[in-house]
Amino acid sequence: MNVILETKDLCKHYGAGESLVKAIDHADISIFQHEFVAIVGKSGSGKSTLLHLLGGLDYPTSGEVFVDGENIAAYSENSLAVIRRRKIGFVFQAFNLVPSLNVWENIVLPLGLDGRRPDTAFVKDIISTLGLNSKVKSLPNTLSGGQQQRVANARALAAKPAIILADEPTGNLDTKTGDEVIALLKTSAKKYGQTLVVITHNEDIAQMADRTIIIEDGKVVK
Repeated sequence: MNVILETKDLCKHYGAGESLVKAIDHADISIFQHEFVAIVGKSGSGKSTLLHLLGGLDYPTSGEVFVDGENIAAYSENSLAVIRRRKIGFVFQAFNLVPSLNVWENIVLPLGLDGRRPDTAFVKDIISTLGLNSKVKSLPNTLSGGQQQRVANARALAAKPAIILADEPTGNLDTKTGDEVIALLKTSAKKYGQTLVVITHNEDIAQMADRTIIIEDGKVVK
């Protein structure tokens, strides 16, 4: 299998001297195409920092980050923005939906920002897969937490990215709804041939993954 996400000797430090924090400390990881990987760690372990580095949302202090063979660690902000829009779909704990846009408009928004027309048939298929057919014209404030999370998932999938990065995507949901959201995310990633990386502290979610990476104090321990 091809490696689609990789870090080499990756470090992210904050502060200096006695206040130095090694958020990520010489991390080496490889994630393969079409894998579902859970990155697990306690609060403050560095797992969200790692996801931000993998997704080009932050620059490392040192080391390398490869996305589909490209070392993005030295990319300009403009080049990183293109990588983020075209190769990576993000799902965050805060749903980040635009309140004044309906479900359909929220899902296709990133495509419009990138100057691309949505593949209407593909978007409709995602909406059907995620059980949102009856909600396409609804505004976010009329949806339950689970429905809003599914819209956020659909938005991440709509641009046909090779990689989905999800940061605690069930953090605001009850256990049953959270399990359903992860199951749907896993199903859709498999269906559309995407690599899924989920940051979580939830052991049940980690059990659903193909593989688990454990972070402790900024270090990869497994």
